[in-house]
Amino acid sequence: MAIIRSILDTDLYKFTTSYAYSKLFPRAFGEFEFVDRNNLHFPAGFDRLVRRELESMADLFLTKEEELFLKNKLPYLPPTYIDFLKGYRFDPAEVEVEMTDGKLSIRSSGLLYRITFWETPILAIVSELYFREMGVTPDVEYMERRLIEKATLMREHGIVFSLFGMRRRFSFGVEDRITELLKLHSGSNFFGTSNVYLAYKHNLNPSGTHPHEWVQFHGSIYGYKMANYMAMENWINVYDGDLGTVLTDTFTTDVFLRNFSKKHAALFTSLRQDSGDPFAFTDKAIRRYEELRINPKLKYIVFSDSLDVEKALKIKKYCGDKIGASFGIGTNLTNDVGNENVPLNIVMKLFRCKMTEKESWQHCIKLSDVDGKHTGSPDEIKLALQTLGI
Repeated sequence: MAIIRSILDTDLYKFTTSYAYSKLFPRAFGEFEFVDRNNLHFPAGFDRLVRRELESMADLFLTKEEELFLKNKLPYLPPTYIDFLKGYRFDPAEVEVEMTDGKLSIRSSGLLYRITFWETPILAIVSELYFREMGVTPDVEYMERRLIEKATLMREHGIVFSLFGMRRRFSFGVEDRITELLKLHSGSNFFGTSNVYLAYKHNLNPSGTHPHEWVQFHGSIYGYKMANYMAMENWINVYDGDLGTVLTDTFTTDVFLRNFSKKHAALFTSLRQDSGDPFAFTDKAIRRYEELRINPKLKYIVFSDSLDVEKALKIKKYCGDKIGASFGIGTNLTNDVGNENVPLNIVMKLFRCKMTEKESWQHCIKLSDVDGKHTGSPDEIKLALQTLGI
């Protein structure tokens, strides 16, 4: 059976970002590249296995039941966009897959409102195929016991969280079972899942936030000093107050906070912390809200950086009654399967873009709050750091 079985088997932000591109930048092109941060050696023929999975995705289409789910759960997507999704088909010709000396290279290129859809399925395919080919199987008894322990602990301590685990899941089957168990054992603290298909299957809220690629694109088009500001303005133009969580670390949190105006602080309900020190981030966020004369107790932070339950408990305690805290927990839930398994550390990032097909490609980069995790052209990263005074 194919790994990706529905066009909904992806993260929510793929749909919300695709619609935003289609509304504001319908002629813009982008190019995503696969990055393996651990520089693994993939087994012979792995590229052919990936290609086979991509080819199978060409047969996927939005079913009537899935269409009704989207209309009910995602009211901020207009009927015109749902109609587009009904006619959408994955085109495997948009993706190049190569392997040289065991190193995997994947690149997807095309219109941004289409090409964005490849990111999360490709990551899920690579992760599941890798463990399958390496002969790693989940210890189901361990996996379920640990998951129930984590869910119970979060429920007892009032940890409000969403499952952000698709991109580096062990397998579809594992993520499916984990989602089922979280619904059974977490109670109302389980806010939902970023995986739209599993939200549909298990009758949960699709949950997601602002993505790095949206800010990367704006940095390339508008310049790095204005990237966060314009990304927020355009998100507001598209969603008019819905989807009110904004990602802060595309060009470092300190740069983001310079652009975070009172208007944005009032309209966006939460900030997402995805790299760096969560405790230092909390202090910076509270300080910025207070500078803008906005009560931080009315806002909250979505923490999503390499979380486990123990870390979430420490962060919640630190936030106390100073600012709200919720959590997006991913790999620690969907890839904790025993057997000393080590999850892959893979991403698919926007590396280039252009406003129309005829224009020249422009670099897209990401400047993490963690040194050594910047993504993109080294020369462009150096230029951006100089421009931003970092």
